[in-house]
Amino acid sequence: MPSLLAITLGLMALWLPSATSQREVFRLFENCRLGKPDFDPCVKKALNSIRPWFKTGLPEFNVAPFDPHRADVVEQVRGDRDGFAGYRLRLLDVSEWGWAKSEVTKFKTDYKNNQIVYSQYFPEKGLNGEYEFESKLLGSQRKTRGSFNLTLFDYSQTTTVSRIGGQGGLLKVRVAVDKIGDMKLHISDLFHGAKLLESMADFLINTMWQPSLPFVKPLINDLVSTAFTDIFNESFRYFPLNEVIH
Repeated sequence: MPSLLAITLGLMALWLPSATSQREVFRLFENCRLGKPDFDPCVKKALNSIRPWFKTGLPEFNVAPFDPHRADVVEQVRGDRDGFAGYRLRLLDVSEWGWAKSEVTKFKTDYKNNQIVYSQYFPEKGLNGEYEFESKLLGSQRKTRGSFNLTLFDYSQTTTVSRIGGQGGLLKVRVAVDKIGDMKLHISDLFHGAKLLESMADFLINTMWQPSLPFVKPLINDLVSTAFTDIFNESFRYFPLNEVIH
């Protein structure tokens, strides 16, 4: 139970200004009592009421800012690149923004499984960075690299955060896309500088993404979950619960 509370308090701490003292952090959620019927609504209200400070993080507790939040490398591998077919996608120096204007719409504490589940709505959410893509199909190999810029509008997601073991145990994060109202995605150098082909690909991606969403959503979920597992472990794994709750 203490490890579950540590995850929750870590999430709340993200919204606090860096100059906030430990005593002030405690006051922020002192009315949210773990195990009480109103605990989940209390946490949801607190998260939304202090979201303007999401950009600062909480250096006092080694909690990094989340708007934008950054990941050095996010990698996804599918199939066998040395066999019949497969690919490896690496996203480098990734930045994601839009969290300060997001809203937590649901918050649920799962005591039995030592996890929290929350849903979040973003009017607008963006990601940008560099990419490297290697693939093999029927013996034909392809390598491309360049930059990407993705903007999602009217977007919502559900995040599940679980701790494996007690305090200090690894965190596992699972993010699932719930809804995308609209999307703009621009990728450079898809065809090694062939501007006409790249312009056509850009047009097709941004006009035909909805029919393909059911097929690519599992890949998006997996990619984002991998990134968030690393980010959450960096900020929350050793969150000092004993310094907050006396």
